[in-house]
Amino acid sequence: MSTKYNIMGSVEDSGLIPDKIITQKIYRIRDKNVILDKDIAELYNIETKQLKRAVRRNISRFPIDFMFDLNHKEFEGLRSQFGTSSWGGIRYAPMAFTEHGVLMLSSVLNSNRAIKVNIQIIRVFTKMRELLSSHKEILQKLEQIERKDIEQDEKIKLIFNYIKQLEKVKQEELKFKNRPKVGFKSSGG
Repeated sequence: MSTKYNIMGSVEDSGLIPDKIITQKIYRIRDKNVILDKDIAELYNIETKQLKRAVRRNISRFPIDFMFDLNHKEFEGLRSQFGTSSWGGIRYAPMAFTEHGVLMLSSVLNSNRAIKVNIQIIRVFTKMRELLSSHKEILQKLEQIERKDIEQDEKIKLIFNYIKQLEKVKQEELKFKNRPKVGFKSSGG
């Protein structure tokens, strides 16, 4: 089965969803990668209120590091980011699910589609984590190069200071050599 997307990007229910679609639904909130309830519901092809109801019935499975409700400031930030119209008539702040929360959703929502979508979402989260890890390594290497560059700059400055000192000493020696001589001149004879 394969999922087909219409021109508007909405899902025509029949299977897998491209990673790009899932990636676009992952946000960075409270220093965590999360996916919002309305986006998960869309991917599962259910109503958001069904998802929220299932989570609320099983709230003990969703500690704060698995799922949290956005606070007013976070909610308003997202609304302003995407424009009010894309949020429709939402009255309550969305739930944000971390990777672990998405895993836990599979035990709460048992449809075949939910299971397949969960697997895909977890794979996307894993790819993102691996990508971030490789970016950290690249950043660390750049920092090392920058440190070496700074060390080289300092060494070059030191060399220039030595050259200036040597030049100063040479100028003083030249001045001393070319100074007018004091004393008696002996005549040739």
